[in-house]
Amino acid sequence: MIEPVHPDELRVSDPERAAVQEKLRRAVAAGQLDLHEFDTRVQSVWAARTRGELSRVTRDLPEPPPEPPSPPPLGRRFSDDDAGTAMRVLTIIWASIAAVNLVVWGLVTVTSDGGIYPWWIWLSVPGAALLVLYVVGVGRPRR
Repeated sequence: MIEPVHPDELRVSDPERAAVQEKLRRAVAAGQLDLHEFDTRVQSVWAARTRGELSRVTRDLPEPPPEPPSPPPLGRRFSDDDAGTAMRVLTIIWASIAAVNLVVWGLVTVTSDGGIYPWWIWLSVPGAALLVLYVVGVGRPRR
């Protein structure tokens, strides 16, 4: 009669060895192993033939902490919604400032004797920039 094979005596595959090596790599990253010990253990992992030999390599290691979340990509592109919101906010700010300046200029002109320089006309420069951005397509929904 053939005896069943004990789980520790089962042969291991390369993917199982790679998983143990990854666990060792995370242990190094967490400061649980130094590089010399990591190197020694990785050599043992790839020399292991059975699951028992493989489990002995990591038996004394606690489960390493989970990997931190990866940071968002640096070159994040803004969506059309983001650009549209920004354009609306900038246009509202510009229109509010232009209206206040026009009202103040009108009040000063009415209450003074001579003509007052129309300083509010300089607000057409940022207004023209907003118009150019809108015409180019920044902030408009795509069709």
